[in-house]
Amino acid sequence: MQRGKVERMLYIVAYDIPNDRRRTKVHKALCGFGRWTQYSLFECYLNDRERVALRAKLDTLLKADEDSVRFYFVCGACAAKVETIGSPKPAEETVYIV
Repeated sequence: MQRGKVERMLYIVAYDIPNDRRRTKVHKALCGFGRWTQYSLFECYLNDRERVALRAKLDTLLKADEDSVRFYFVCGACAAKVETIGSPKPAEETVYIV
């Protein structure tokens, strides 16, 4: 890790939520942390702080006995090997603040 740079890792976040209202809230929450790539699937580049913040946000929205959310960590070497058909490969977005 470079000095002053926070390392971000790729997480695939998949969810299965039967309630339409909760599913919409979870989708909106995830939009603030990553890119929606397929139904109920997001690609999120997160550092530790962002991952904890996302988990805390989801904890307020989910019903553990009905909903399912899974975080799949994708290491850097594996992320580079992702194969896609019909969409771009996962890529961390660069944000410039002026």
